[in-house]
Amino acid sequence: MTKFRTRFAPSPTGFLHIGGLRTALYAYALAKHSGGDFLLRIEDTDQKRQVEGATEALQKTLNKFDLVWDEYYVQSERQEKGLYRVAAEKLIKDGHAFYCQCKSKNAKEEGFSSVLRDPCRDKGLIEGAIKLKVPENKMLSYRDFVHKKEISWNSDSVYDATLLKTDGFPTYHLAVAVDDTDMKITHILRGHDWLPSTPIHLLVFEYLGAKVPEIGHVTDILSAETGKKLSKRRDSVFAEQFLDQGYLPEALLNFVMLLGWAPKDNRELFTLSEFVEHFDIGGFQEANPRFLVDKLDWFNGEYIRKLSDAELCEKFENLNPKFETMDKNSKLEITKLLKDRIKKISDINTLGKFFWEAPTVDKNLFGENYKEHLIGAFEVFEKIEDGDLERLGISLLELCDRKKFPRGDFFMTMRVAITGQKFTPPINDSMIILGKEETLVRLHKAFSS
Repeated sequence: MTKFRTRFAPSPTGFLHIGGLRTALYAYALAKHSGGDFLLRIEDTDQKRQVEGATEALQKTLNKFDLVWDEYYVQSERQEKGLYRVAAEKLIKDGHAFYCQCKSKNAKEEGFSSVLRDPCRDKGLIEGAIKLKVPENKMLSYRDFVHKKEISWNSDSVYDATLLKTDGFPTYHLAVAVDDTDMKITHILRGHDWLPSTPIHLLVFEYLGAKVPEIGHVTDILSAETGKKLSKRRDSVFAEQFLDQGYLPEALLNFVMLLGWAPKDNRELFTLSEFVEHFDIGGFQEANPRFLVDKLDWFNGEYIRKLSDAELCEKFENLNPKFETMDKNSKLEITKLLKDRIKKISDINTLGKFFWEAPTVDKNLFGENYKEHLIGAFEVFEKIEDGDLERLGISLLELCDRKKFPRGDFFMTMRVAITGQKFTPPINDSMIILGKEETLVRLHKAFSS
């Protein structure tokens, strides 16, 4: 098998986007499946858009997902060595680029120019920004390994793109071709929004005398609510946001794997190493996937269930300082009780809150005859030996039969009095964990106030 070399090349402009995580994962798997190399390249040549600390944050996040790189590069460091200027001046010398002294435009404020041929291209200037001299009526094409088809353009629709700015920094169009050539990248995998720039890159590769790597543009991830591409303004889009919400890295990564790639056997659960082993470049899908939170919740639940009780307990401890201060046995019992009932690690904050904080009970949640139900439960629990779950269950059912209490109403009343909520872990188990004294206090307060 040919050894592939791939790269993930983010700009340090903020946190890692979920789409960026997917691109990094696919690039990693593409390289590692062939025993190849995965490179991390920080594309920081647009100095104005840099965010302080973003590079370190990107590295930290990738490490959380075990997407470890074999080689690391920073474009601004390469720029200091003059690598991009040498390439740009070669293009000038060979007649494939020209100097331009037109005032630069702010595309956000002034809009994008519709002029394809720059007025400076035939002036013979000897300084200024360096732009690509796009040839006339030349067919430019490549085969996209994600879309599995030939994509082509006529150069008459391609504009004279800036390659080197007057500050000496390259634009993406020049830097990507120089770096991918120098780093011997075999496969470029990037977001679909870069597709319109591809004919520019094909020309730069050609004019530098370089072999064009295989190129694939991954699909857009769509919001399940709007059907539009995930947006920073409308949606949760950053990987760290999901980790903070209580999703496990392994679960989020597994979910992202299948947003644009499908195995031949419709399998869903993959560890990272299993994904690398089974990865098939032919598995990329052309249809834009939808980001279904319910599906992510399912994945997360599956991975939570794979944790040992001790591992899950530790994650609860790291997340919630009040849970952490409880005694060891209670923490483990709570963990066991919640393990099959939570979707996210952060659910401990809501489902488990009543264990360390007495609730404020809304009496509107109680049904008819609630005081009689609670007094009966109090009397039963008062006679039960602390920790005797089996005897408690039997005695409460006997009480319902003897007093002719509707079981559903009775246990819901008791649940609300103890927890303040209608939806909780099993109430009998919860009362045993709370202990006899605290349970009696809560029952008494509920029927006496």
